[in-house]
Amino acid sequence: MAPRPITPEETATVELLVQRARDAMRAVEGYDQATVDRLCQAVAWAGGNEATAVRLANMSVDETGMGSREPTRRSKVLAILRDALRQKSMGIIEDIPEKGIVKYAKPAGVIASLIPVTSPYVTPVGIAIYAIKCKDAVVFSPHPGSKKTTNEVVRMMRAALEAAGAPADLVQCVERPSIPLANLLMSSCDLTIATGGPAMVKAAYSSGKPAYGVGAGNATMVIDETADIVEAARNSRISKTNDHGSGCSADGNLLVDATVYDGILERLVAEGGYVVAGAEKALLHKAYWDADGVRTADTIARPAAQVAAKAGFALPADKTFLIVEETEIGKHNKFSSEKLGIVLAMFKFQGFDDALVKVKQIFEVGGKGHSCGIYSFNDEHIHRLALVAPVSRMMVRQIQSRSNAGTFTNGMPMTSSMGCGIWGGNITNENIALKHYMNVTWVSRPIPEDKPSEAELFGEFYNTQVF
Repeated sequence: MAPRPITPEETATVELLVQRARDAMRAVEGYDQATVDRLCQAVAWAGGNEATAVRLANMSVDETGMGSREPTRRSKVLAILRDALRQKSMGIIEDIPEKGIVKYAKPAGVIASLIPVTSPYVTPVGIAIYAIKCKDAVVFSPHPGSKKTTNEVVRMMRAALEAAGAPADLVQCVERPSIPLANLLMSSCDLTIATGGPAMVKAAYSSGKPAYGVGAGNATMVIDETADIVEAARNSRISKTNDHGSGCSADGNLLVDATVYDGILERLVAEGGYVVAGAEKALLHKAYWDADGVRTADTIARPAAQVAAKAGFALPADKTFLIVEETEIGKHNKFSSEKLGIVLAMFKFQGFDDALVKVKQIFEVGGKGHSCGIYSFNDEHIHRLALVAPVSRMMVRQIQSRSNAGTFTNGMPMTSSMGCGIWGGNITNENIALKHYMNVTWVSRPIPEDKPSEAELFGEFYNTQVF
């Protein structure tokens, strides 16, 4: 069904938002690095201090019904701020004397930022930090289902900018979002950052302006015979239950070596997992996907007890996530696809060659380009998985839902948006971070000639038969 035509009122709204954003950018053109860094700290504190994070987490759950009331994603704001403060974003940002290259950073422009319903308050703060760091302006287009929460966090960031003596219009938010308005906004801005579902990303790529989109996830962890099963089970539980599995990085599938499978399952049950089997499994499938195989919205990022109740079976009070044991991988088996909730699928493999086959099969179902991980102390296994997995990021012995986007204990760039490369229909494999919010001028000076001989370049083919 085609979206309705945009109304004159919506057109006027977009024009005003973009004009105010450009005016704000002009007002901060002369700001130096220290001033900009101070503004990054101001907006990060406004939306990321602990008391506010608790309030926004509750507001988000009240508005959407999704996620947790615990502000588990607050650490992402701290991490993004850390990365932003440690980098330069104006003037010379890199000097490579041996190449005669000097790089100068410039603002990208006015950014249209599409915010997902599953992350309505943390994602805007992270994007605002990176944008302000580069002296960009951002217009946020929230999901209609979480517009109150996103507008509230943007309101607080605007107030913080004003209090710091900067134009509030560096960050703005659409109050009454719609698809036609979002489409016009994207085509009117200089760059779009789209964090959300495939339809949103496709619209961003069709806007006629540059866009960074993200691909769907189907996060899968391999657990081999060398794994610490206590650690693997604990981390899997944390990843699966964080925000009730709302994130695209939350563990969705476990591929477990047959020799440790029973031990892992036992530990997962001890961690709060509930094995769904028989008639209950059929009920869960019916609750999770409709007759056309479309995932039902009221199972996304909902508590396990709520999902079980919808399915029609009771869940013990101490159980926080659901486990389904599977043998088949393919589009015919929805449990091997992305769940976006508290359901964890387990598959057994016989030898590591079988594990690699199953990894490739899972990503043919969905999530190609996003992420996988492994619990192993066997470097050869880690290397072999990295060689064949069609993903942009692979976590080794880490809580995937927290680690893909960067943590204080790994070196991934901190972000709220993860590119999935050509596999996922995206232009980049990278975590969308500071470098993606700027234009860069390369200044090139002459260097001594670096021209190998033709014999060196053509190697064994030099002076042989010409075809």
